[in-house]
Amino acid sequence: MPKILIDPESTSLDHRFAIVKTKRTDRARYPEGCVTVVADADAALAGAVAGAERGLHPAIVYGPSSSSEGQRLYYLVRWLA
Repeated sequence: MPKILIDPESTSLDHRFAIVKTKRTDRARYPEGCVTVVADADAALAGAVAGAERGLHPAIVYGPSSSSEGQRLYYLVRWLA
């Protein structure tokens, strides 16, 4: 996993439970369009089980952060399954 710099004073950046749509699970960051933020770990796990054939994976992510290319990104903290 990448080393993520945490900004303790940020009001928008935070660790979040999410469902990530991807075929490649070896990336360190994912664009906002591939990430669905959910309420808790159970919701992330349930959503990923329901969408496993569509490449949905439960995760804890950090973000959203703006990239130098103008995209909003989430950084992978860890996969839940």
